[in-house]
Amino acid sequence: MTAEQLAAIAGVVLSLAFSYIPGLSDWYTPLDPVKKSLIMAGVLVAVAIAVFALACGNLVVYVTCDKAGALGLVSALIAALVANQATFMLSPRRAYRR
Repeated sequence: MTAEQLAAIAGVVLSLAFSYIPGLSDWYTPLDPVKKSLIMAGVLVAVAIAVFALACGNLVVYVTCDKAGALGLVSALIAALVANQATFMLSPRRAYRR
């Protein structure tokens, strides 16, 4: 399995978590679609930055701390973003209740 495939799976899981986990989905569901997309992108970008920072600090090494590692991480991030947004668009919506 490639890094891009793993990142895509993570993007799908994140989207489904925000759609169906009680409490999280109650907070997330009433937001407008632009805010939802920005939150998802922000979470995925934050994770990618954290992974790179941890690699550069030699704490957890999933990528190399160089240009090739950064480019690989950007490629994986793009796969995660695409999978995340596609899952959000295709998954059924839970009814929002106030």
